[in-house]
Amino acid sequence: MTEGAQAGKPAHVIVLGNEKGGSGKTTTAMHVIAYLLREGFRVGSIDLDGRQRSLTRYVENRKAWAEAAGVNLVMPDHMVITRSMAASVADANAEEGAELDAAIDRLSETNDFLVIDCPGSDSNLSRLGHARADTLITPMNDSFVDFDLLGRVDPQTYRIKGPSVYSEMVWESRKRRAVRDGGEIDWVVVRNRLSHLDAKNKRRVESVLSALAARIGFRIGPGFGERVIFREMFPSGLTLLDLREEGVDTQMSMSHVAARAEVRALVEALELPFETMRDEAAKAV
Repeated sequence: MTEGAQAGKPAHVIVLGNEKGGSGKTTTAMHVIAYLLREGFRVGSIDLDGRQRSLTRYVENRKAWAEAAGVNLVMPDHMVITRSMAASVADANAEEGAELDAAIDRLSETNDFLVIDCPGSDSNLSRLGHARADTLITPMNDSFVDFDLLGRVDPQTYRIKGPSVYSEMVWESRKRRAVRDGGEIDWVVVRNRLSHLDAKNKRRVESVLSALAARIGFRIGPGFGERVIFREMFPSGLTLLDLREEGVDTQMSMSHVAARAEVRALVEALELPFETMRDEAAKAV
């Protein structure tokens, strides 16, 4: 619904971050991208994991599938940034920072949203990406293994003992963001691969996550259930939002319908500035 980024208004930056692999970061990122594109927004995407390049592969698979099938799928304006090979740590950090700044500036000129997928480990690029977020999405598997990166719990009482390494990194990123431009990071933690059974462990994770959210300041959003379909779509580059696109020959099941609803619920919970951007676009016409 917009014709590019509004004049003088920076793109809204959405960062996917977690220092643990296998949490569904890239799958979540691609579905958020597809949702925004289908809403008519222009979307830039940046892959900060220059080694695994999971988001880059997803986008490449999407382009290849669309060309082979003759289907006109909406695509993000994609870039990938690799780790610097400079001799010193200081030079490497500076080079990575300059490259990320240049990528964000370039993509912001023509896009309404930028989606940045961070590596599943602690690195300078990951920290730089977090500090540029307007909205930070942290997917986590519904287990205490994943929760341990967010907070430490007493094994007997399950009471919160304090924030853990990833939460402390986000706190530092929030401070860096505030110093740079006075902005704030809206942090949303989402629980992926949720079991459909009402297990005791599931209730315990929910309880301690709510306690930690109140203590260190993040919101809890709806994640994706344990559905094979999310993992099956990577080779084609498709998302669940593409399945009713003309030329996409996939039989919709009840599981597909439920998974699509999960994607919509997640994006709605992010409370992104859709109406503000549409109003600004209308004024610019």
